[in-house]
Amino acid sequence: MKGENKAYPKVSIVVPVKNGAAKIKDLLDSLMRVDYDRNKLEIIVVDGHSTDGTKEIVSHYPVKLLTEEKPGVNAARNTGIKNSTGEIIAFTDHDCVIPRDWVKKMVENLQDPQVGCVGGQILRYNDDFLARYADESIIPVMRIFKKKAVIEKISSPIYYPVGCNLAVKREAVEKTGFFDERFEYGFDELEFAERVCEKGYKILLTPEISVKHKHRSTLLELLKQTFRYGQGGGLVPKVKGVNSMLSKWVLLSLTGFALWFFAILSLIIYTVFTQSTAFLTTSFGLLFFPLLGLMALYAYRTFKMRDGKYLRVLVYPFIDILRSLAFVAGGMHRLLKPVEQKTSWKTISSKVKH
Repeated sequence: MKGENKAYPKVSIVVPVKNGAAKIKDLLDSLMRVDYDRNKLEIIVVDGHSTDGTKEIVSHYPVKLLTEEKPGVNAARNTGIKNSTGEIIAFTDHDCVIPRDWVKKMVENLQDPQVGCVGGQILRYNDDFLARYADESIIPVMRIFKKKAVIEKISSPIYYPVGCNLAVKREAVEKTGFFDERFEYGFDELEFAERVCEKGYKILLTPEISVKHKHRSTLLELLKQTFRYGQGGGLVPKVKGVNSMLSKWVLLSLTGFALWFFAILSLIIYTVFTQSTAFLTTSFGLLFFPLLGLMALYAYRTFKMRDGKYLRVLVYPFIDILRSLAFVAGGMHRLLKPVEQKTSWKTISSKVKH
C-alpha cells in the first residue's frame, strides 16, 4: 500500500445502534473525517427501532441507514454485513469516536493472507472517575493491548477483539458465517472470533488501532453492563458445548467465583444461626484477603504511576468485587434459562456471499 488507489480495498463500516441519540453524533462526525478514499468507503448504520431521535440525527449524514426488527447487536451486525459491499467489513459502536487513520490502519493490518480479523484497543473518551476505573482496573471493562500479538485461537479472556474496534475480511465471513444472533449482548464478538480461528484464520490484536469509548458514567450502569456480559458468557457453553476453550474459561470463572461467594455466605449464615464464632474468622478471611490483595496491587500500581490518586486503592477493589458478582449473577441466570429459538450463524451463513 504505497498510495496507489487500486491497493486500497473497499471498506464497509457497520454501526449497530439503539437509542443512541446522546452519543452517536460524535461518532458520525469522526467517521466523516476518516482519511480514506470516499469512493471505496461505505458507512452503514443499523438502527434497532430507536425511540429517542437517533434516526433523525443519522439522517443528516451521508450514510446508509437501515432498520433491524430483531433485538440484539449481532442481528444488527448481520444486517449490516448483508447490505455491505466492501472487501473488508469494519465494526464500531455508536458510543465510540474513531481517529482519522482508523480505516487505513485496519486495512494495513489485514494485508497478511493468513490474518482474517483485526482488533484494536478501546480507551476512555471521558476522564471521570469511573472512566478511569474502566481502563485501570485489573479487569478492564474493554480490551487494552500493550503490544501487537497474532493469535491462532481464543484461549484467554484478555486477548480477543472487541466488536466496537474490529475488522474482518469478507472471505473470512463467507467461511465462518455470520455473528450468532442468540448472543444479543456480551461475548457476541468473542464467539464469532473463536469460529474465525477454527476456520484456520489468525487474529491480529494491536494497540496501534485505538478508538475512544464513552464508558458507563454511573456504577449502576456499569453493573448492568457487566450483568449482561455475564448473560452472554452463560450462553456460551449452551451454544458451543463444554469442549470449547471459551466455554471452559466461562465455566471455570463462574464456578470459582460462585464457590467463593457461597462459601462466605454459608459461613455467615452458620455463624448467625448457631451464634458460634468458630468459622467467623474463616469467613472474614475469605472475604477480606481478596480485597486486601487487590488493594495491595492497586497501591503498587499507584506508586508506579506517581499520580497521587490513592483513592483508587480504596475504591477500585470494591468495584472489582461488585462487577464479579454481577458477572456471575448474569452467567448463572443465563445458564438456567433455555436457549431461545433464534437464528444462529449456521442457518444464515449461506447468505453472506455477494
